[in-house]
Amino acid sequence: MLKTFKLGGIHPEEIKLSSDQPIDVLPVPKKVFIPVSQNLGAPSKVLVKKGDIVKAGQLIAKGEAFISSNLHSSVSGTVMKVDKVIDTSGYKREAIVIDVDGDEWDNTIDRSEQIKRDCPLSAKEIIEKLKEMGIVGLGGATFPSHVKLMVPDGKKADLLIINGVECEPYLTSDHRVMMEKGEEIMIGTTILMKGLGVKKAIIGIENNKKDAITYLTDLADKFEGTKVQTLKVKYPQGGEKQLIKALTNREVPSGKLPIEVGCVVNNVGTALAVYEAVQKNKPLFERVVTVTGKSVNKPANFLVRVGTPISELIDQAGGLPQDTGKIISGGPMMGKALVSLDTPVVKGTSGILLMTDRESKRVVVQTCIRCGKCITVCPMGLEPYLLSNLIQHEELEDAEKEGIMDCMECGSCQYTCPSGRPLLDYIRVGKNRVGQMIRNRGKK
Repeated sequence: MLKTFKLGGIHPEEIKLSSDQPIDVLPVPKKVFIPVSQNLGAPSKVLVKKGDIVKAGQLIAKGEAFISSNLHSSVSGTVMKVDKVIDTSGYKREAIVIDVDGDEWDNTIDRSEQIKRDCPLSAKEIIEKLKEMGIVGLGGATFPSHVKLMVPDGKKADLLIINGVECEPYLTSDHRVMMEKGEEIMIGTTILMKGLGVKKAIIGIENNKKDAITYLTDLADKFEGTKVQTLKVKYPQGGEKQLIKALTNREVPSGKLPIEVGCVVNNVGTALAVYEAVQKNKPLFERVVTVTGKSVNKPANFLVRVGTPISELIDQAGGLPQDTGKIISGGPMMGKALVSLDTPVVKGTSGILLMTDRESKRVVVQTCIRCGKCITVCPMGLEPYLLSNLIQHEELEDAEKEGIMDCMECGSCQYTCPSGRPLLDYIRVGKNRVGQMIRNRGKK
């Protein structure tokens, strides 16, 4: 019997249209817009100014706070300005705008195809290297990777988990990375093990990626302490707490991080970025992005420079379909609708989903029928209908007591609601307001 987490979960249609499409290198754009805040934490401090000449891989903004990350130019050219541009949230944020001239990389980056297996760095040096190269989690949260490896005093890690689940419908970037960069992922995994000081690593992959399971299982035999675990297909198994439960049966307490149960979780794309940073001295300035949708002419997986306007990815995939109703950054469950095609790709961009008019139209909201489906599918054991009502009635303290901050925003409740109620919408608003309330309380 395949492993999975027990509490809640759903089985949305997979629709992996681009799973067999090899990674294609997107042409370098004429101009990039690189947002200064591309990690979970404080924005980076800009180091360049208008008129500066930069190369691909050059440091252009420094992460000075404890939870922050360095930012590197993804192209060579001239800094046009530091201005505010619309990001994936729909708000204008500070960004570095660069006019592209050629494609000259920093000469310390090893661009050869030769795979380097041995890592001479110590654990401390690995952590420092990941900080220097601006590596963040590529599964969506963009938590700085070097911070994850800095185990707090009194805690101990005994297991590294590599997340190859990719449970969101449509998205296939992780799948293609596993198929085309398997050995690099395995080396990156061993580097993370060394940096963390653990002897065991498990790569969790859902059973709908049998080719990746077979390939990485064969590779894992050559790397001591690593193994691949096949998982039952179930959403949202890519969530850290759900993946840890599925693989180890350990439960991360409310409000706590995976290190509380001895685990650290990294995405397969992050493991690849770690390999490139440590073994090739390559900063994180490009990533694989899926461009997909039922009406998309050529669903694809592109290797894209950070800062590339999303319009260029859509053009390369055959253009914007006439029946497009909504454009999502990410997958249909946890992704967010974009307000502009000028929005740039960032480190956390895993996919661009073009939904049709028919898919994107919401059903008419009806009265809650008290069926309890939202409770049954919640992977965090919450009561979404109650949280939604509490937020609508401004009962923030009660929402906090009912665990609203534990919500992982997976959307399972809203997906399964027969009355079409916008449960997740209210909960997202509620989390922001309750979070602000908690922060204000801490200032007193």
